[in-house]
Amino acid sequence: MDPINSLDDKSESRLYVGNLDLRISEAALIKMFSPYGKIVAEDFLWHTRGPKRGEPRGYAFVQFSTKEEAVLAKEKMHGKLVCGRPLVVRLASEKYFMEGAESSFGAGGETSKSNFVAGSSAQMSKTAKIAAIKNKLKAMEEENQNSKRPKTADKLSDS
Repeated sequence: MDPINSLDDKSESRLYVGNLDLRISEAALIKMFSPYGKIVAEDFLWHTRGPKRGEPRGYAFVQFSTKEEAVLAKEKMHGKLVCGRPLVVRLASEKYFMEGAESSFGAGGETSKSNFVAGSSAQMSKTAKIAAIKNKLKAMEEENQNSKRPKTADKLSDS
């Protein structure tokens, strides 16, 4: 039971930091977040293969010693402009929840998401992109429902 509780504690004090400019180093990331609490771990992600091997992936995880420190850092740093880009800062557990919700839309949603993100403006925030994708999917679902209703009504009136 204790390992499960410690895992929950860890995920509640772990932040996902996204939309990082490629010029930001691990040291700069730690320096940006250290005023908000004791950083106990930091995972800066790098491309491990392919043409971008050795380059930063543009996101990282910062682990604070307490959930309160993580929440404070999230509140202070989310949306802050660093190298001209707004940071996306969430509790790591929120990040995973959002990914799970997006994948529940199915393969069509995933394809639309990747095409939209690839072709969209770099200035648009990740949150805005997600909202736009969800709105597009909702509109598509409503369109499908509306196109099916008249056919169903016609069949009922013919009987």
